[in-house]
Amino acid sequence: MAEVLFYERPVPLNRTAHKDLRIKPIPNLKFAGSVHSVPLTGVEFPAAARDLPILFGGQSVADAGPMALLGLRENENLFVDADGRWDANAYIPAFIRRYPFVLAEKPVGAEGDDFTVFLDEAYEGFNTAEGEALFKDDGSETDVLNNAVRFLGEFQQHVARTQWFMEQLRKHDLLEPRNIRLEKDGKVINLNGLFVVNEDRLRQLDEKTTHEFLREGVFGWIYAHLLSLSNIDRVSLRLSQREQAEEATAALKN
Repeated sequence: MAEVLFYERPVPLNRTAHKDLRIKPIPNLKFAGSVHSVPLTGVEFPAAARDLPILFGGQSVADAGPMALLGLRENENLFVDADGRWDANAYIPAFIRRYPFVLAEKPVGAEGDDFTVFLDEAYEGFNTAEGEALFKDDGSETDVLNNAVRFLGEFQQHVARTQWFMEQLRKHDLLEPRNIRLEKDGKVINLNGLFVVNEDRLRQLDEKTTHEFLREGVFGWIYAHLLSLSNIDRVSLRLSQREQAEEATAALKN
């Protein structure tokens, strides 16, 4: 299940097994502290582009999908501090905001809807004594659970729309590989497996495709992506600040 990037113990939501489960908000996002990128939906591009680099990641154009770059080192999110606090002024991707719930595809042949709601039993906010209940005494869903499920449904709709968007980029051969190479204090950071929209090919689109892209809002998403690429330098600056803090901490210990 690729959708459960930082879910430690994802299990299907069950009104019998989880009838007494309650959820208490936890004021930190430590669970996302070790992810250096997360998937992004197209509808998020305009808001995310103010703070995050938006690129397309994958082994090839055929399997590439939009992602927000959150760090430059493996297992490090530069937007989350040591206490799990997300930068107060930076956009938080919906992929992260939906936690500890997630919609996941059912196995082929399983009965019912194509997707089912999962939750992460390892989430520290789950318990049976404090917080908001997920189910009422009669077994029906509470507003808390209904709101969470509604958000998951909307997110899945945005995912479907984003898949259509990616089909258009592939159909018109608009993606090209982009390797990011950064030199920091004599060290080199190489980020591979990334793609960006080729602006020359974008300008050469025929009139029919151009009108379709305008009508469907595709150009807005593309230009948000292109504008966001300048944020790579800002993420690099975050890494420099993190490294300086690490060096200062190490110096105090010695």
